[in-house]
Amino acid sequence: MTKPIQEPIDDKRQQEYDGVPLAADIHENIEMILRDLGGSDDVVIREITSDRYAEPAAAIAYIDGMSDAAIINTYIFDVINRSLSHMEDLDKHDAERRTLAENLLSGIGSIHVVSDTAELYQFMLSGEAIIFLAGSDHAYRADIRQWKGREVTESTNQTSIRGPKESFTETLRVNTSLVRRKIKDPRLWLETFPIGRITKTNVTMMYLNGIAKPPVIDEARSRLKAIDIDGVLEGGYIEEQIEDAKFSIFPTVFNTELPDSVAAQLLEGRVAILVDGSPNVLIVPTQFVTFVQSTEDYYQRALYSSLLRLLRFISGLISLLLPSLYIAITTFHRDMLPTSLLISLAAQREGVPFPAFIEALAMEITFEILREAGLRMPRAIGQAVSVVGTLVIGQAAVEAGIVSAAMVIVVSVTAISTFTVPAYNMSIPVRMLRFAFMGLAASFGLFGIIMGFFTLLLHLCSLRSFGEPYMAPLSPFIAAEQQDALIRLPRWLFFKRPSSTQKGNRNRQQKR
Repeated sequence: MTKPIQEPIDDKRQQEYDGVPLAADIHENIEMILRDLGGSDDVVIREITSDRYAEPAAAIAYIDGMSDAAIINTYIFDVINRSLSHMEDLDKHDAERRTLAENLLSGIGSIHVVSDTAELYQFMLSGEAIIFLAGSDHAYRADIRQWKGREVTESTNQTSIRGPKESFTETLRVNTSLVRRKIKDPRLWLETFPIGRITKTNVTMMYLNGIAKPPVIDEARSRLKAIDIDGVLEGGYIEEQIEDAKFSIFPTVFNTELPDSVAAQLLEGRVAILVDGSPNVLIVPTQFVTFVQSTEDYYQRALYSSLLRLLRFISGLISLLLPSLYIAITTFHRDMLPTSLLISLAAQREGVPFPAFIEALAMEITFEILREAGLRMPRAIGQAVSVVGTLVIGQAAVEAGIVSAAMVIVVSVTAISTFTVPAYNMSIPVRMLRFAFMGLAASFGLFGIIMGFFTLLLHLCSLRSFGEPYMAPLSPFIAAEQQDALIRLPRWLFFKRPSSTQKGNRNRQQKR
């Protein structure tokens, strides 16, 4: 069959597919597919003929590499040929077409009717095979999708010593199955929306019915349906569209690639959003403390987890404020330092040509460059280059008299503290604000740091995530939820779920 003239399809023409019925003639449907898909080489059309019919009795259309060709060749063709041999006139009798569909259903298990052109392209381009039967103005789609995907492996971004090692992949159905393995309950509901005028990416909303707060479910559903863009290639496309504070540097949507983390969030009444092609799952609503918590906190004893969690909060403050405190004290408040330490710092800074602010700014920018270079370079040498580069540049800068040794220590401790934050997207705002606090410290000293910190707290307390307070349970203070905020109490004391599920089932376990 020759290729038709290729005509570009714009967005307006794509919209015209909605509600357009299929033709009753097989050849007309095939010509439409070849025309709209530009006669692409991966579009496979297989016609099935029979001695009883002059024209093709059936045809199968699928995308090579996305559908299981073995099932088509060994099963679907065999069923259709055997059915045709016992049927009188497939072109005129609807009952015989229904019989053929039932025969296919008995072996494949997933046969559905396709009634218009929009549905045809949606499912065919998702990997399903489309079966046309003579004389019918609708087709059947067989879910025989099969394509190569990454295996379930250990996460390289969110590591843990104790706990499950598996992580999500880029295949949507694999990801949903990983969650269902952990929550075997009929109340785990899924809703899927094709988003993207061109990509038609499947985005699935997952929640526990009766536990998740209904207004949150409705809000998540409405925000997903309101997205109107040409394509979705990763979860970040969705995150930017649905987040509350679009101009805040703090993330109001949590993301993870760990199935156990998603299961835990669902059990607390939150909603998970999975995007086909992305190994990162979005969680809404979220809270600030969630970004400092780790799934490993719930697999160790409460005392260990509490100490580690407090250490992360302290490390976050160190990463945010240590360089600015050094600048403020050495520039404006030298009398706060012990005399011996003041003399030691003065001796180190002797001959350094720059003020403390310029010194810290240069070192911080240098370290950020090395950190970014280590991430973008090949994994085999990236880490070595970032570590060795930092040591070599720091030592050379001290020997050259450009920076003091104390400043190298401050910047190193600050950088190491940043890595203790489990969520990478929360460490980025901390790194950005560090420079702002350094500027305040150089201009106003400790007064500038205090005013900047209070302004930061006010901004955080004003944020909301899908209608829920971002800083809860710290602000507003919820005494009953302090059991899993800054520290974690033993599991047997967890009686209620967070207040974000206050209109659902809040009982987590029975009191002993």
